[in-house]
Amino acid sequence: MKHGNKSRAGLVVAVLTGLTLTSAATTAHADPRTSGAPDVIAHRGASGTAPENTAAAIDLAVEQRADFVEIDVQRTKDGRLVNFHDCTMERTTDVEDVYPGRARYRVSDFTWAELRRLDAGSWFHDDYAGEPLITVDEVVSRVKNTRTGLLAEISPCAHHTGIATDFAEFLRDKPRYVRRALDREQLAVQSFQTEDAREFHALMPDVPIGILDADRPTDTELVRLSRWADQVNPQYTVTDQGLVDRVHELGMDINVWTVDEPGAMRTMAGLGVDGIITDFPQSLTQRREG
Repeated sequence: MKHGNKSRAGLVVAVLTGLTLTSAATTAHADPRTSGAPDVIAHRGASGTAPENTAAAIDLAVEQRADFVEIDVQRTKDGRLVNFHDCTMERTTDVEDVYPGRARYRVSDFTWAELRRLDAGSWFHDDYAGEPLITVDEVVSRVKNTRTGLLAEISPCAHHTGIATDFAEFLRDKPRYVRRALDREQLAVQSFQTEDAREFHALMPDVPIGILDADRPTDTELVRLSRWADQVNPQYTVTDQGLVDRVHELGMDINVWTVDEPGAMRTMAGLGVDGIITDFPQSLTQRREG
């Protein structure tokens, strides 16, 4: 990942909204473009071997020496920021059993006190029975004194409004953490929503920002993004050498998602991507350090 607030002579002003955790994002890391090793970004933590977005998954990613953990920021009914991906909670919690008959099961329909009662681990494996949901504040507490940075995705669900502002205010309340993380290139933000990314960038221009994309961006889109974004983060299945080279030519980084198969990891690394987002970070860190 790159630092935000760098000037790019009329081309790229750095911002990374959610998926930027690749190239220069971590302190004391060699630039992947010269070292050949992309940053390892743990998707929802080490979510291939622990229940996603829980403390267990975050801690395992840190233990496996991931360069970043990628999380998802949502807001509870009473305004707490929680690390949770899906727009409803049935898949990864026992919310229907604990609160039967509720009209909806969105994070925003529950208070934090209510959410703390949920089991977010049993769906994954009995070994994780009772694993709770965690706040974004707890995520920060678990990574801030480690070598692992934070890549936060904002606005994962359409019904949320104001998440960009909420997350900016959250970070502003942690000036010491933000200063240290930016100095070590351990903090970035990403989003699928361009307007939310712009809103966050306007509020916190020093924090790198990236744009997530499930489709291959057009050249017109890339040129437009290069005027303000640090990273373009597409799905790996739409990524080829031409796209990687063009993103780099425009002064941005490229982080691809979600890459779990070893052959695809090798292919993406060979293209020169800056970061690989994966459910299995150890597959990459072992190879890098072995």
